[in-house]
Amino acid sequence: MTTFASETDTLTRDALTVLQPGFTGTTAPDWLLRRLGEGLASVGLFGRNIASPEQLAALTAQLRAERDDVLVAIDEEGGDVTRLEVGTGSSFPGNHALGAVDDVELTREVARELGRRLAACGVNLNWAPSADVNSNPGNPVIGVRSFGADPDLVARHTAAYVTGLQSAGVAACTKHFPGHGDTAVDSHHALPRIDADPVVLGDRELAPFRAAIAAGTRAVMSAHILVPALDQDLPATLSRRILTDLLRGELGYDGLIVTDGMEMQAIAATYGIERGSVLAIAAGADAICVGGGLADDETVRRLRDALVAAVRSGELAEERLADAARRVRELAHWTAGAATAEAGRAGTADVGLTAARRAVRTTGAEGFTPLTEAPYVAAFTPVANIAVGDETPWGVAAELAGLLPGTEAGTFTGPDAGGSALAAAGDRRIVAVVRDEHRHPWMAAALDTLLTVRPDTLVVEMGVPQAPARGALHIATHGAARVCGRAAAEIIAGV
Repeated sequence: MTTFASETDTLTRDALTVLQPGFTGTTAPDWLLRRLGEGLASVGLFGRNIASPEQLAALTAQLRAERDDVLVAIDEEGGDVTRLEVGTGSSFPGNHALGAVDDVELTREVARELGRRLAACGVNLNWAPSADVNSNPGNPVIGVRSFGADPDLVARHTAAYVTGLQSAGVAACTKHFPGHGDTAVDSHHALPRIDADPVVLGDRELAPFRAAIAAGTRAVMSAHILVPALDQDLPATLSRRILTDLLRGELGYDGLIVTDGMEMQAIAATYGIERGSVLAIAAGADAICVGGGLADDETVRRLRDALVAAVRSGELAEERLADAARRVRELAHWTAGAATAEAGRAGTADVGLTAARRAVRTTGAEGFTPLTEAPYVAAFTPVANIAVGDETPWGVAAELAGLLPGTEAGTFTGPDAGGSALAAAGDRRIVAVVRDEHRHPWMAAALDTLLTVRPDTLVVEMGVPQAPARGALHIATHGAARVCGRAAAEIIAGV
């Protein structure tokens, strides 16, 4: 009887160990602390959990008071996807800006400084970098989160990012394997499909992951995408052919495999999170990321029980679950040693703004006279990418207002956006701010309207600069982080 109870306890603890749940609030709820005591080994943080660096440090200390080796994970890519600075915008440009500069030492230093800030707050696992090659310009979910469309460029900057982040004692989680760049569907909403042949996949999608593995990435995140050339039936997150045969076998990766959020509709709407979690662990995943939208004890209980039941029924090998839990614990052990090694090293506070300035590309600057009077900023705002969120501010208005007091701004969307912006601006000089103009016909039409009536309009593209440059001055920032807005504002105001 004692032996059975002991085996049950081990199985239950292992099932909890492989989960990475989230929660609501800026302090840890009682249920989460209780689960840490029962075997939960990881916690995922989102913007809803963070109010300030001091508060975040107190929160992670609260978690470690319950379990000192807990993995505290976060989705902090810098650039458009920020959790540390969700209320203000990031102090670091994202991948696309770093790819535009194409200085691997700069990328390494940006990642190192971002890692230092995370480590100072008690975060030791970052679900970054994105190693996706943005080969499809219409991609609705990757875009500026990618270093670019060239596999070699993406590979070298992915490797630099991994080494920089991990030098600060924070484990990198390179994503989204085997590559989410050639998709036209957002996996938050449905299951994307990539129909590239194996040769293209090997040369394009897999190249950055090979580089990340060679650089020693401690974790890799799977993508909820169907790649028939690799597996005709199952998305990557649930595919043994992709996670075990390809990633572990052919690519030789031996670190932690983390799933993308299991509550995303690509999995939740097709398999359900319980069934999907069982299939993911069986396929070779080691950690189940859940909590972006599901953040309660009931979710943890359901997933734990589903894993335990699958082992008892023989659907999931107990050894596979135990191996997954072992990899989670090994990563926690690595982070403890890495954090100690990095303690006390100095940072480079202004590296983010420096990188953002270097990433800016202008067209028409030779005939441009900087503004001396406050303009009107018309932001043409698309529906927010779920990965980015709609709570993070973006644009140039706030930064311009600091340089040109009296700057006014408005947000516009839809087919009448151009006319509405003209009416709101009056006689003021107009600065039109767009984000991925090439993906939004209404946005292109709004610029047509503005430039026909007001050809002196300045255009700031803060997404992927795929559309032709136009306007009296065109500024491409390669991202919408706060520092990217600052870099553009400095050009407009001649600072």
